[in-house]
Amino acid sequence: MDNSRLFLYAALAFVGLLIWEQWKADYGPQPEPVPVVQQQQQSSSNISAQSNTAGMGSDLPELVGLGNESATGSNNNAAAATGKLIHIETDVIDAQIDTLGGVIKSLKLKKFPVDIEHPNDFLEIIYNRQDSLYLVQNGLRSSASVAPTHYSSFTTAKDSYVMDDSSDVLRVPFEWQENGIQVIKTYEFKRGNYLVDLKHRIINQTDSDWVGSQYRQLQRSRPLETSKILYTYTGSVVYNDEIKYEKIDFDDMEEKPFQLESSGGWVAMLQHYFISAWVAKPEETNLLYSIANTKRFPASYTIGMRSENQLINAGSEGEFNSQFFVGPKIVNRLEEIAPGLELTVDYGALTFLSKPLYWLLSFYNSLVGNWGIAIILLTLTVKAVFYKLSEKSYKSMARMRKVGPRLKALKERYGDDRQQMNKAMMELYKTEKINPMGGCLPMLVQMPVFIALYWALLESVDLRQAPFFLWIQDLSVMDPYFILPVLMGISMIIQQKLSPTPMADPVQAKMMMALPLVFTVFFAFFPSGLVLYWVSNNILTISQQWVITKRIDAGEDK
Repeated sequence: MDNSRLFLYAALAFVGLLIWEQWKADYGPQPEPVPVVQQQQQSSSNISAQSNTAGMGSDLPELVGLGNESATGSNNNAAAATGKLIHIETDVIDAQIDTLGGVIKSLKLKKFPVDIEHPNDFLEIIYNRQDSLYLVQNGLRSSASVAPTHYSSFTTAKDSYVMDDSSDVLRVPFEWQENGIQVIKTYEFKRGNYLVDLKHRIINQTDSDWVGSQYRQLQRSRPLETSKILYTYTGSVVYNDEIKYEKIDFDDMEEKPFQLESSGGWVAMLQHYFISAWVAKPEETNLLYSIANTKRFPASYTIGMRSENQLINAGSEGEFNSQFFVGPKIVNRLEEIAPGLELTVDYGALTFLSKPLYWLLSFYNSLVGNWGIAIILLTLTVKAVFYKLSEKSYKSMARMRKVGPRLKALKERYGDDRQQMNKAMMELYKTEKINPMGGCLPMLVQMPVFIALYWALLESVDLRQAPFFLWIQDLSVMDPYFILPVLMGISMIIQQKLSPTPMADPVQAKMMMALPLVFTVFFAFFPSGLVLYWVSNNILTISQQWVITKRIDAGEDK
């Protein structure tokens, strides 16, 4: 098989895969905006009231699905339309929790600036804006008694809670009371940690038993912007020991609500580099569910879990305990929190290859302290592992290149007589000890590894705002001066010069000539860390291929 043709097909297939993934992201149903005329006619006060009351209660989990509760008495106490935002700050997060429902309406990551030019402008993962939202919600449900949902009004002793240098834990309590039922909702933040504990303490001061459950959910709108070049999944995921890892995207939620009774497991919302997740205890039974609310603006999509009922006798008290994580997708940390949570670092079908490659990348960074150099060392390691396979491929390509003029002469001799042409070619290959497939199979064997390495680099949050040297100060964004993409294009041209020249098909020859330019433009918008990997791989390939070609041309390797 012509190695140039194989390379062309592989390159086009790779580009086609990226285009297909982005097409699926671009042409899915989008939330319907409020008409501009209607927006202009509403006063600012009406807009505020509408945003607070539209769909109120429609994002609460149902009171059916676990136990024998009645669906009556949903107890949607949402009297207060607004609440007070309570400021929370630790060494790693800066958050705001609304007294209306105890909902987390803002959470910024202090270790992750929006960009390197503004180190004090922290990335806001959880937010509540006019055109988009991403909220962490929780509450209690009871069909026979009162219970605070995420629409109920809480009180708290202070307007601001800040972790001081002498403390490792910051506790933030919210209180609610009605008809003899008191609930103390306490968030517990830990130093240097994105995992937060949540406790609902129910004090039953009545003469009747209280029966109810807790729910925890993540609610967000569709992303306003998506990458036009690199597609990464944004949406929800559920996991337990039975179904393992299952994506439930926004279209799935609109088509049919998701419901599953589950032991243990977790639910999460994913985006590139970051995750929010509610984690259940291994022995805990929950109803996992989804809710799509498309009748308000912005349309919201909810993934959540609801516990079994708990009985709290009259005059006694009980607790619900939960954990949620909001932060970067760091594999080692996610593995410690819950089984399967590390799968949110989505390497796709080649996870079994990408995970060890990421581990090796992290190991090299721990040695050299530079993620760019670690990428180069990892690329060198992969090339070393496949050295022998590559050597066979390049030897075959060099021999094919050497006999190129003789193959051209055979074509001129036999013209359109393809049968005689093929017979003569086979005799020539046999005489020169050339295996026509020798250059193809080694390349095909290596291709999954290279693709797995590509995804390992794309999904690694460690590369975000990680400097390399000189003009590359953030390996997760494109090269500001396009130097690496140009170097990659030049390296592709050199590779073509070292490869066998196609005998025929002028269209294919023109496509091969245009390929470096196409890839240079395409990769100009790629994160520089990915382009660095391709440039490093191409330079190592050229070096190995040049040495082997020289040996074959000199007759030193038969």
